[in-house]
Amino acid sequence: MGLSVIGAGFGRTGTESLKRALEILELGPCYHMYEVLPHAERVAVWRAAASGETPDWDEVFSEYNATVDWPGAYFWRELSAHFPKAKIILSVRDADSWYESMENTILPILRNSDDPESIGVKLIADGVFGGNIADRDHMVSVYKKNIADIQAEFGEDRLLTYELGSGWGPLCGFLGCPIPDQPYPRGNAPDEFQRNVDAITDTPSG
Repeated sequence: MGLSVIGAGFGRTGTESLKRALEILELGPCYHMYEVLPHAERVAVWRAAASGETPDWDEVFSEYNATVDWPGAYFWRELSAHFPKAKIILSVRDADSWYESMENTILPILRNSDDPESIGVKLIADGVFGGNIADRDHMVSVYKKNIADIQAEFGEDRLLTYELGSGWGPLCGFLGCPIPDQPYPRGNAPDEFQRNVDAITDTPSG
């Protein structure tokens, strides 16, 4: 199928809602950490990728038209080069709000993990944050740098910086889609996040 939309924003920037929004716009199926965790073979691919192996991107996303959230967001450079016609969506929110959401969801799981080779530890804790998930200022700095790096890489023709809570307008305008006759999806608040994670695995999503 090949990706036409690549989400480059960190987990906890509304990625689960964005996934559902893209699918409502018929731009799915959309890949997300929730698409990985229940499938051992997918977990194995991303564990290998987190250790430096290059996946077959066409095979990884063969059944998908879009991807958001980690693990795909970690590889935005590779994916944007491999799928040069894909639009890039950088989902963002206020840095303090983002960190608070991380603290209420993903970080406790990462800190309590007993599997140093898990996707969460290897790719997010170590890969994204350099193994330092105890320092709030460091994490916020990494979050802001990711945004700046992506915005410096792409022009407005390819990149949408999508602020959490912006609704359908910016997204549909960027993608050239009519605005659906239904509210923009909302979900994956901390309590729902925990239920979702508990239902599939003890590894974090966004």
